[in-house]
Amino acid sequence: MKKQAFVYSTNLLNYKFNNCHPFNPLRLELSVDLLKTCGALDDSHIFQPRKAAEEDLLLIHDPTYIDIVKQSSLPGVDVKKANVYGLGTEDTPIFEGMHDAALDVVGASLTCVDLVMSGNVDHALNLGGGLHHGIRNRGSGFCIYNDVSIAIKYLRDHYKMRVLYIDTDAHHGDGVQWAFYDDPNVCTYSIHETGRYLFPGTGEVEERGNGKGYGYTFNLPVDAFTEDDSWLEIFERSVNDIAAFFGPDIIVTQHGVDAHLYDPLTHLCLSMKSYQQIPRILHRLAHKHANGKWVAVGGGGYDLWRVVPRAWAMLWMGMTEYQHHSDHLPKSFLNKWKDTSEEKLPENWLDPVDRYPDIPRKEEITNKNQIVLRRMLQPIHKLL
Repeated sequence: MKKQAFVYSTNLLNYKFNNCHPFNPLRLELSVDLLKTCGALDDSHIFQPRKAAEEDLLLIHDPTYIDIVKQSSLPGVDVKKANVYGLGTEDTPIFEGMHDAALDVVGASLTCVDLVMSGNVDHALNLGGGLHHGIRNRGSGFCIYNDVSIAIKYLRDHYKMRVLYIDTDAHHGDGVQWAFYDDPNVCTYSIHETGRYLFPGTGEVEERGNGKGYGYTFNLPVDAFTEDDSWLEIFERSVNDIAAFFGPDIIVTQHGVDAHLYDPLTHLCLSMKSYQQIPRILHRLAHKHANGKWVAVGGGGYDLWRVVPRAWAMLWMGMTEYQHHSDHLPKSFLNKWKDTSEEKLPENWLDPVDRYPDIPRKEEITNKNQIVLRRMLQPIHKLL
């Protein structure tokens, strides 16, 4: 049986905008600590990432934009000039060393690709990645360089792979979609909160691709306040149908965990039940349709104490089929962080079933999501 790779170094913690910004690398540190404490991650799994080269960035990003990022990494930056490129904003502030920090994130995702393509591992994970909003000449939504788009383009150029990209972040994976909107060899799928209420406001069903790439973009915008049962049903059905239609050589997945009920930036109502099931569904999908080849990255998630560590730990456990034998988080982990945490830390892996009152519109929301699912899948159901 092939092993799995957890690509990580403490350099990934340098991707930090400021102490008040919601995109806090502490969530990555917490996730790694939880995995080690519960015995699911040891040194045999951990692979050191390489740093990306400028030629890697040029697979997706414009050289002028790269130069602006470099300039913005140094003292005396021209903020007005940076603003034109989406930097120095409230969402994507400038910080010293940002170019190097972003290079480490990209390099970790490329390391995942090379490890899987070497044949030595079948699954590889970079929890520091998943910066899916960045586009060719602009930073956006906490994302400087789009490590996911770069990794997919690298797969296309170096390995000639047909790539299925699956994005479960609450925010639409717009940057990855636009990077491959014309490419019939990259199929992008994003399940996200409807853009009526949430950044970036894109990701409608009607966005299906362009030119030769038409029919290879899939968007499933779910209604606000969607809960586990509705979300999981439409997710599992849609990814299975799309994988059967597309026939990927490899699957790349983005694991933002901001669709959780506790997340402060979104309006969805998932629990840890969904984050336990997502990697299990994708694990089966990778082995059924892509000979086990699976690269996964992190993403959003802004309740860094109660949600992200548990959800990302479950992702790795799902990738490795690790069975933890307790419903409770390790006491040593809870004791280590309880005085630092801004929230009371959850003691169990799963959320309590009575965590909130029943949503009055539950049936209406479920029916709406089913209608959107049918609209999205209609073109391929004619072919399957």
